[in-house]
Amino acid sequence: MSNKVTNIIIVETSEIIFEGISSILSNTGHTYNIKQANNLGELEQLNLRTRADIVIINPQLIQNQTKEFQTIKKELTGTHWIGIVYSIIDPLILSALDEIVNINDKTEKIIALVQKLLISPDQSDDQLHQETLSERETDVLKLLVAGNANKEIADKLNISTHTVISHRKNISQKTGIKSVSGLTIYAVVKNIITIDSYKE
Repeated sequence: MSNKVTNIIIVETSEIIFEGISSILSNTGHTYNIKQANNLGELEQLNLRTRADIVIINPQLIQNQTKEFQTIKKELTGTHWIGIVYSIIDPLILSALDEIVNINDKTEKIIALVQKLLISPDQSDDQLHQETLSERETDVLKLLVAGNANKEIADKLNISTHTVISHRKNISQKTGIKSVSGLTIYAVVKNIITIDSYKE
């Protein structure tokens, strides 16, 4: 990555979370100009002064302002959006963001995402999504988020429990997600399952 200063706006009302993310990114050795916005209006004002390369946002702040969000997103062409999720969020909102980080994820995940998004606007999307799940891993994921234990998944797919565990490890490595709740959000956003089928 070049020595160019990267402008990051964190849209988050919690001072603790803002300071935490700022500290994580500031300790990577890269040059980031990090600003805080408490809402979409402040984000718009900040962006007029400092063009954002990346917006890290609490998706809760979008939930009741989806039209305003879509308008701002259209204006910020070339800006990457990362959602910091720590509660249940409408999957449609999550699907409008480029990447999702769960509040319980390791710090390395957000560092890696930010750095990958900055490699090149043209290359980043392909590079981030090149590790797609295999057909069998997708089958395991569907059964996993439906609440099946390893043995139940093994029985339904006629494979060994050991193979199920291997598939689960591969799924976690490829998605960067370990929790079942996080994988459920991933599966919905990637259209692997639908909300209706999950509720059933």
